[in-house]
Order: sequence, then structure tokens, then C-alpha cells
Amino acid sequence: MERDRRLRLDKSPPAVVVRARGEVADRPVMSSCYHNRQGHVSEAFVAEQAQWLHVFIDVAADVSDESASFWSAVLGWPVGEQWPGHPEFRSFTPPAGDSYIHQQIGDHGPRIHFDLEVPDRGSADRLVRLGAVITGYGDGWCPMRSPGGLPFCLVDRVDHGRPSAQRFAQHRARLVQICIDSPPKLHDQEVAFWQQATGWRWQAGTSEEFAGKLYPPTSSSAQLLLQRLGSDDPTTAVRAHIDLGADDIEAEAARLVGLGAKRLGPGRGWIVLRDPVGMVFCVTGNSPDDP
Repeated sequence: MERDRRLRLDKSPPAVVVRARGEVADRPVMSSCYHNRQGHVSEAFVAEQAQWLHVFIDVAADVSDESASFWSAVLGWPVGEQWPGHPEFRSFTPPAGDSYIHQQIGDHGPRIHFDLEVPDRGSADRLVRLGAVITGYGDGWCPMRSPGGLPFCLVDRVDHGRPSAQRFAQHRARLVQICIDSPPKLHDQEVAFWQQATGWRWQAGTSEEFAGKLYPPTSSSAQLLLQRLGSDDPTTAVRAHIDLGADDIEAEAARLVGLGAKRLGPGRGWIVLRDPVGMVFCVTGNSPDDP
């Protein structure tokens, strides 16, 4: 089982500084998902919507350096040092703004999971009532699983500045979206859960494949797309993949192939690729300035 944790980031040019566990600027941290003495979840209710997503690229130790080198080149951001006290984590560091893309090394992957910043410990209680499951305990973070089985964590909210899109030759690109991929039997429940869990603006899709998109407040790190997998996909639990947004998807796909990705095929406004360690992702026509 992966080691989940609480993430706190402070931008201090030229590097991202990761605070130690339990240290949050002048206020209490979320505490172990906060169960009461009887083992029941407390009834506190979240007062504000979630606003910032941290994207984690989860890989095994034997491919971690290869993965880090590839994604550093993709993003145009150098990979930072191991987190103090947590050598399994590294962050990709933008030239300006706060990091929201990180690597986790463990006995899993390649895969994507994300951390959702929330205002207080009552957020975990609320998501349990919506169907999520608490999967562990920690000093200031809350590992959970969505109703369809997607792993994620809740962490304390802090203020952030979103990095700008990077320019490559004549086009720009940025990681702008997490796509939540659900098997047909789990899709409707998963869509309803994330709509209620985030409180973000919902825009319904125009096809059976894509239920719609959740837009966070402007200048947040990434948006969420909800996709229904085909009946031919063997997946039995919800998973996620990342989407890059580019001004020119063909130019961006060609650049990524030159960095070591394999092009798997086109979609309707996107190109599917696989990175050198086996993780599938997409280049899309989403604006690199979204959301």
C-alpha cells in the first residue's frame, strides 16, 4: 500500500520549499481525518469549496529516474530534491508560481492520483457522507477512496499562484486537466460524487462518453473531466489520467514523441500517448491557460 501524506508547499524562488509534517502557517493542520472516540465520523460540514489540485505521478523505484527525466522535459520544469523526511516524493518546479505536479515512488504505478486542498477537517466527514471511504490516517492528511475506487487525499488549503504555460518553439503547453475514467457501471455514481465533493462549476458533455467537466475557480491548477470507459475496457475500478492542453496538439505530440513518448492514436480533439515507463496520457485542444 502506498504511503500517503500531508503536502504543504511554499514558493520561495528559485525552489519549492516543502514544510515538515504538522507545520502549517499559523493555524492547526487537519488531524488524522478526525474520528471521535466511538470511531464514527464527526458531523462538521465543509464551509468552502475545494480550489487546488496536486497531481501525483506514481511510479516504481526502478523507473522513477526515467519517469522524472521524461516529465521534467515534458513540463519544462526541473525536478526538485527529495522532500525532507520523505525521500519518496519529489516536485517538478516551475520557473514562477507554485508547483502542483509531483512524483511519488512506491510499489505501484505507473498511475495518477491527486490531492485535493480543502479548508478544514470537516471536509473528510462530508465526503464520507457522499460515499467516499477513509483508507488510512496521518498527521495532517487524509487518504481516501472515491465510491468507484479512485485513490485521493485531502490536504490543508493554502494560497497558491498558478504557473504559466511553457512555450516550446511556436506553441505553448501546460498540464491543465485530470480525466477521471470510470467503468460504465460506476460512471454515474462517480460523476455525482465529484460534482458534490468539489462544488465546482459543472458543464455537461455532449456525448455519452464524456459526462462533463468540473471547472474550479479561475487560476486554480487543473480541472476535472469525467469520462465513461468503453465496455471493452477491462478496468473494474475508477482510474485517472492526465491531459496536457496545447495551442497546437500536433506540434506538441511530435515534441513528446521526440522526448521518448509513443503515439497510440488520435481522438476527437486529442492525441493519446504513452510515456517511456508505460503511463498513458493525452495532448488535448484545451487551452494551456485553462482553467
